[in-house]
Amino acid sequence: MVVAELSVIPLGKEVSISKYVKAVLEALKSADVKYEAGAMSTTIEAKNLVELFDVVARAHEAVFRMGAKRVVTTLKIDDRRDKVMSITSKLGAIR
Repeated sequence: MVVAELSVIPLGKEVSISKYVKAVLEALKSADVKYEAGAMSTTIEAKNLVELFDVVARAHEAVFRMGAKRVVTTLKIDDRRDKVMSITSKLGAIR
């Protein structure tokens, strides 16, 4: 399992980007991956890197489809292979 932090930001648009964030979340929802939206980024849980990169591309493109001319996407990946990992297990380790 791969856990990643995703941030997709349109540049040169309105000050508020919540409608773009909603489009990103819809793209994640349609990809059928587990995700948790946060105040500054979204955490994604994917089976492997191929699935993760596919869903990130969908999210990135969703913002362009809304009319953005420039999009900056930041992705941080935690790919642990010595044991099963998930969003829940990572949070459980710190609580």
